Amino acid sequence: MTEIEAAPASTGGAAGEALPDPATWGARNSHDPTAVRDDDGVYWLFSTDADADGPLRSSGAQIRRSTDLVSWEFVGCALDGVPAPARAHAGAEGLWAPDVVRVETAAGVQWRMYYSASSFGSRTSAIGLAVAPHPAGPWEDRGIVVATVHDRDGHNAIDAQLVIDGARHHLAYGSFFGGLHLLEIDPATGFALDAPAPGAPASSPGTLIARRPRSVDTAIEGPFILPRPGGGWALIVSYDSLVSTYHVRVAVAEDLYGPYVDPDGHEMTDLDADPLTVGLTVLASHQLEGGRGVLAPGHASVLTEPGHQLLVHHTRFVDQPRQHEVQVRRLVWTQEGWPLVSIQPWGGSHEDDDEAAWPSDVAALRGDWEIVDLGGPTDQVAPARRVTVDDAALAGLVPHGRGRFTRSGDAPVDAVVFPAWDTVRGRETLAFAARGPRGTVVVGTAVPEGAVG
Repeated sequence: MTEIEAAPASTGGAAGEALPDPATWGARNSHDPTAVRDDDGVYWLFSTDADADGPLRSSGAQIRRSTDLVSWEFVGCALDGVPAPARAHAGAEGLWAPDVVRVETAAGVQWRMYYSASSFGSRTSAIGLAVAPHPAGPWEDRGIVVATVHDRDGHNAIDAQLVIDGARHHLAYGSFFGGLHLLEIDPATGFALDAPAPGAPASSPGTLIARRPRSVDTAIEGPFILPRPGGGWALIVSYDSLVSTYHVRVAVAEDLYGPYVDPDGHEMTDLDADPLTVGLTVLASHQLEGGRGVLAPGHASVLTEPGHQLLVHHTRFVDQPRQHEVQVRRLVWTQEGWPLVSIQPWGGSHEDDDEAAWPSDVAALRGDWEIVDLGGPTDQVAPARRVTVDDAALAGLVPHGRGRFTRSGDAPVDAVVFPAWDTVRGRETLAFAARGPRGTVVVGTAVPEGAVG
């Protein structure tokens, strides 16, 4: 959640005009989302207190539920407003960017929510902890885990994510200002290991893992760290302006505490390299043929389930830039261990998780595709364009099974090809995500023969 979002987002409503009932929102007004699945298979989405149609009517971290990650039902807020300690410290009117995690404790299963409380343009912020026996609640506030003060601290206590690494817990957090940090958490209490007293805020910011220079307004936020297949870690972050140029980049590290580097070897803490080139862009503004223009997607979390991982994020739209909603996309890992993202939103029951059946023959890739190059300027909406993949284009491509393909040499490729649901055409298709030359990502969708662009 950036400082921009704290500003009023009202677009409407003439004086006295009734605002839409939250029961009709569905996926709309979901901002900085995270999704979890309960033991009965129901999905619960937690997000920032936001209402693009007018002032907040309630606060306490919005909750939605779903059975398919496609259709969402708004069910209210986790807490009854901003908890008193966080409100007293930050003066916040609503909660931002809740992160919810299922934790096994000595007393049994506990759901923990790390929420943020702050105000526009301020480093006087707090990350608080609430707990519940179930995602539906009841939620009980436990107090402040990390606190920052604008005139004292260089970092900012918002945008938390709990990272569980075996028996050890860690909290990634931060936004703009002093960058992103990581500190260790006591698994028993959910508070920082270096807290000076039980239930007190952390005494240090932890380890710096990513930042950006002042030349780009230090615009980085929303960290999410997840393990890489085969070892190591990947860091997912959002760059730039929330309402126009927002986009998602990734970097990887051998150690949880870094350094996190992009494919060109730039560290995510590097202030000397060109800030427009640090990090690998995996999702940005784009428009598919016949589809709605997606604007400024970002603040992503990852839902990991048997058979798939899903990037959960909010987005705006070209035709309604102040509106925002949750979208879900498949996250895939390339042969060389990079996390990439499907250009197609998640299709629910239409999706196929059997990786053993994903393409293993380069011949399956022949044909027409619409592709989007994510290597361009992020202040533009990248358009889809048609290409025909023939034998010449496939030359040198090596299959590794389960949809993974690579090519070395002057035109390197590290790609994943997988089944997807074409949301524009309403049909099954293939999609791909590929890391190619120049450290950029290209994504796309197979086009049926005879389809009109």
